[in-house]
Amino acid sequence: MDDKALKKSVTAELEWTPSIDAADIGVTVENGIVRLTGHVANYAQKIAAENAVKRVKGVRGLVEDLEIRAFVETYTDEAIAARVANMLDWDVTVPKDTVKVKVENGFVTLTGQVDWQYQRSAAEQGVRRLQGVRGFSNQVQLKPHVQASDVKRRIEAALERQAEVEADKISISVDGGKVRLDGKVRAWFERDIIERAAWAAPGVSAVEDRVSIGY
Repeated sequence: MDDKALKKSVTAELEWTPSIDAADIGVTVENGIVRLTGHVANYAQKIAAENAVKRVKGVRGLVEDLEIRAFVETYTDEAIAARVANMLDWDVTVPKDTVKVKVENGFVTLTGQVDWQYQRSAAEQGVRRLQGVRGFSNQVQLKPHVQASDVKRRIEAALERQAEVEADKISISVDGGKVRLDGKVRAWFERDIIERAAWAAPGVSAVEDRVSIGY
């Protein structure tokens, strides 16, 4: 797919996604690398725009330069921190008192340690949906639980269950709780499937994703 056709596809996907107001988002494409410019109303739309681009076949990379310009009430750092803390307390998937929050100029940083990646992800998803958040860093760590051989076996089994991914084209190496993924896939969404499978294995504390796009 040439850059002109890819730009048309990316623009259409942004406009089709109901959670995004694409009116103020600009799209440029060069050699399959998509760049988003302009502004959105909140952090959730920013992430939704990134995910929309990743769904488009032919995208080789993404440069995201979107600004957040909220047209609603301005929240102080203290107010944002209080909302994040309440959200963490209310979320039954996040163990109580395991995640701490810091807010500076609207940028939220989460720290702490949990047992599972889904708990780490739940905390992140909750923050992304909050009004007033201008940026986010998830520094919550995972506690290692299992041996490297078990992690690798679980990841391979998960990939074999995914019809979209050819598991035999993916190489997995494990060092403690750190997983490295190598190989090639046809589209970005397949790369995301592989990375999610790696994170879903208990004991994984870090994933180095070196899977490239395009056979």
